[in-house]
Amino acid sequence: MGYRVLGERDARWQPRAGLEGPFFYPNGRVLYYDAREGEYWDPTTDFYVPREDVAELQQSFMDFLARGDDGWRTVQV
Repeated sequence: MGYRVLGERDARWQPRAGLEGPFFYPNGRVLYYDAREGEYWDPTTDFYVPREDVAELQQSFMDFLARGDDGWRTVQV
């Protein structure tokens, strides 16, 4: 088992009432999950994100975690 240290987060992305998150992605995008709507919400556009786009972001995050050569520190536990 291991984990990745991703660096500093922007202080403007804080928990919001009624939403889960924030969820940070390697490309800099930040989303919140609205469980009532069953959709991810982008605070920079104030729109819900299409499920296909969220799936791509989640896959890019998994790819990011799988790579070990991007300069981020990987710690094995």
